[in-house]
Amino acid sequence: MPVDVTLNEADQEALERWVRRTGIGSTVSDVEHLTGGSQNIVLRLEVDGRPMVLRRPPEHPRPTSDNTMRREIAVLQTLAGTTVPHPELIAGCDDLDVLGVVFYLMQAVDGFNPGNETDEAYVRDAEMRHRVGLSYAAGLARLGSVPWQGSALAAIKRPGSFLARQVPQFMRLLDSYRHANYAPESFPAVGALAEWLEAQRPPDGEPGIMHGDAHLNNVLLRRDTPELATFIDWEMCTVGDPLLDLGWILVCWPDGPNPINAGAELAALGGLATRAELLQAYLDAGGRRTTRLDWYIAMACFKLAIVIEGTWSRHLAGQASWDAGDRLHTSAQNLIELGTQVTRGDNPFM
Repeated sequence: MPVDVTLNEADQEALERWVRRTGIGSTVSDVEHLTGGSQNIVLRLEVDGRPMVLRRPPEHPRPTSDNTMRREIAVLQTLAGTTVPHPELIAGCDDLDVLGVVFYLMQAVDGFNPGNETDEAYVRDAEMRHRVGLSYAAGLARLGSVPWQGSALAAIKRPGSFLARQVPQFMRLLDSYRHANYAPESFPAVGALAEWLEAQRPPDGEPGIMHGDAHLNNVLLRRDTPELATFIDWEMCTVGDPLLDLGWILVCWPDGPNPINAGAELAALGGLATRAELLQAYLDAGGRRTTRLDWYIAMACFKLAIVIEGTWSRHLAGQASWDAGDRLHTSAQNLIELGTQVTRGDNPFM
């Protein structure tokens, strides 16, 4: 669960000195914690009465936390001036003498997170629920079309084949969960799916920007019109293959199979666009075409399963609750089963 934390007095004073030094404003007030992911801290605040959002690493940062913030800053710098729904970057801070970590301020976007709430307008109007999914898919298509060469994000692009790195990288991640009470071999179906993904891997296409974790818990929707207000949580964004984002949103869409329960409250009201309609909206907005959508969907199942299996390993090590560990372990097993169905030509997602 997110840590309910704001700014202590010393940090607020340090932040005020920084916003004065950078010319953003003079007074920081009305600091409150926003609900969201457990990996980073997100605070809503006002600078001279102007609403902003501060994003920073968790209270106990990981070794990669500051670089994650630098990545997110680079993403928002690269998206500036584009039609991709994103919050405007106000300023980033790389000076560890301010808050002890890298952080940034961004525009406060009016909208609601369907992972936490459903706006009343969407409860009343099935057409809004239907149309907002099409806007969501179109926004993802526009993200994959943004020029990145020479941008702040270009520096994080790794050389070589993006697709060839995926299976080895995530099998290493699974192996990193190993400890006295958890053996990756206890998740046996992963190996067979990995072998199929390697054997069936399509050639790399033109590199493009991908969000990396696009689902309904990582967006804000507009309250007054059925449109995507912004993507959020850019920590997994990279330059890679945008078609993997397409596979990811199809796997995570809460229509039929809903393996991670993202947007379940919205889905329970009925009327959401189908996955076929999402795909068409993505293509109509200029998204990439592929004859190997099955591979990208299976890869999304594989990667997402391994990511969330880590919580089960942490539970068995006494570092996470049974409820969270068991729920995500069940979801991980379900994802591998669904991905395996795809490899057999029985695609439950389309």
